[in-house]
Amino acid sequence: MVVSAIHAQGGDVLKLIGDGILAIFTAEDRAHACASALAATVEARKEVQVLSARRTRQVLPVTDMYVGLHVGEVFYGNIGSTERLDFTVVGPAVNEASRIAAMCRSVDQPVLVSETFANVDGMRGHLISVSRYALRGVTKAQELFTLDPPTPINRSRSRVLDWTATALTSGIV
Repeated sequence: MVVSAIHAQGGDVLKLIGDGILAIFTAEDRAHACASALAATVEARKEVQVLSARRTRQVLPVTDMYVGLHVGEVFYGNIGSTERLDFTVVGPAVNEASRIAAMCRSVDQPVLVSETFANVDGMRGHLISVSRYALRGVTKAQELFTLDPPTPINRSRSRVLDWTATALTSGIV
C-alpha cells in the first residue's frame, strides 16, 4: 500500500529497510516534489488505516505508520566498491529525513516535516507547527510541522525531474 501510494504520486522507492521505506520525489520545482510527497503520505496513511480497521474486525494484529519528510539535494545511484555496489541515496537530507521520522514517536505525531519542507511555496497551508526540536546529528534545532487534518492536498501531475524531497516511512506492528 505504501509503495503503491508513493508510485502513484510519481515517487521512487529506493530502499526497503526493515519495516521502513526510503523514497524520493523529484520534480522541476520543489513545490511539486513536496506536494507529491504529502499526497503520497495522505494516501498511504488512509490505506493503512483501512487495512488496520479490517484486521481489527478480524481480530488480527494491526499496523500503523509514521513519516518524516525533508527536502534537500542528495546523490543517488550505484554507490560502493567494485566488490559491493548498492543502489542508494546519500547526503545530509537523507539523514535529516531519518531523524525527523524517528521524532514521530517522541512527539506523538504520525507525520513530521522539516522547517525547510514547510517553507517551500504552498506547503504552509497544509501544515501546523508542533514546536522546535534538536535532531541527533543536525547542528541546529529546527521547527517541525505536521499535517493540518482538515486541509486536502491537491497536486497537478507533471514530469518529475530535478529537486528531491526525501521521505522515510516506517510501519509499526
